[in-house]
Amino acid sequence: YYRGAMGILLVYDVTDESSFNNIRNWIRNIEQHASDNVNKVLVGNKADMDESKRAVPTSKGQALADEYGIKFFETVMQRQI
Repeated sequence: YYRGAMGILLVYDVTDESSFNNIRNWIRNIEQHASDNVNKVLVGNKADMDESKRAVPTSKGQALADEYGIKFFETVMQRQI
């Protein structure tokens, strides 16, 4: 899946700590199979959810991104009604 990729988005759900904890496994997998110079971006999704439902604080996402030297963003989930 990674061969020839120029960039990889690592997305986790800010309301689901297990999805965040799996990011390290994904990064190890990427390091084994992708090009050395592939761009990686960490994305925390569902940042618009009620704060009481948040399991992963923004600071924790940023710290992980800093640890790996990658960019970090949080995005909002748009619901169409």
